Amino acid sequence: MTDAKSQDELTLLAEEALRAHPGCETAHVPTVAALPHVRIGRNWEIPSVVLGDSLISDVDRAVMSVHRQLGRKFHLA
Repeated sequence: MTDAKSQDELTLLAEEALRAHPGCETAHVPTVAALPHVRIGRNWEIPSVVLGDSLISDVDRAVMSVHRQLGRKFHLA
């Protein structure tokens, strides 16, 4: 069972988790987005990331990890 989070809460959690990855300290998650027609489980995505000074390869790998990690714990309310 996953915990419900608001869009703002989930965005903040995703950004904190992303910035904790090596090489992603300057990356920024503007928002998470709801997935239409998904009612249970991972009903959200990270549609875009502002790279800052981070390399796209580092951010890409980190975003997949963050989505997998947080998706096991939280769903978008």
